[in-house]
Amino acid sequence: MFLIGSLVNGLAIAAGALLGKMLTRIPEGIKGTVMHAIGLAVSVLGLQMALKSENFLLVIISLVTGALAGELLRLDERLNSLGEWLERKVGSSGTGSISQGFVTATLIFVIGAMGVIGALDSGIRGNHEVLFTKSLIDGITALILTTTLGIGVLFSAVPVFLYQGTIALLATQIDRFVPQAWMDAFILEMTAAGGIMILAIGLNLLGMTNIRVANLLPAIVSVGILVSF
Repeated sequence: MFLIGSLVNGLAIAAGALLGKMLTRIPEGIKGTVMHAIGLAVSVLGLQMALKSENFLLVIISLVTGALAGELLRLDERLNSLGEWLERKVGSSGTGSISQGFVTATLIFVIGAMGVIGALDSGIRGNHEVLFTKSLIDGITALILTTTLGIGVLFSAVPVFLYQGTIALLATQIDRFVPQAWMDAFILEMTAAGGIMILAIGLNLLGMTNIRVANLLPAIVSVGILVSF
């Protein structure tokens, strides 16, 4: 039962992407404006999250160490390679790159505190309300993203389910070993670090930067380690 929230989230993304696929015959000018609107909204969301930190030095150190680890592990390259593999298997989407849609949507849906908090609630208390709310938001976002980035957005449902499902599974036992104070501090600083990554995604969508956001993902682990100290 603890996987219901994660499953619904994945299905909502898939449904939104499939519905968005039906709306892809939109003039390029409208698509460009919509993409800029999405980029601006994502940037503002990331900025709001980043400002919630109570120890910004911890966030900076986490991002730096996370970036070093991500570059060494070549996470961005591997994630793009997976997207390109999907593109070869599925073929051209006709609207945007499958790889770009998959990578961008995966990062948007995975990064952020809502997925972590929701998955923890699912595992610890069997409460799926947060993930159900996230499902609605992600479904609408997937619809909009698909109209501009193509059907690659659909495949992001898989890593979202696996990521949140794993957290929910671990959460069934985590409250026995992790103090509530540590969890609260971790979620707060993880939200700030994740917000900076989401801001980077927004800037990428606006075409202003080409930041390898996936290489920053180990910063989440760094936050957990630094909060422990």
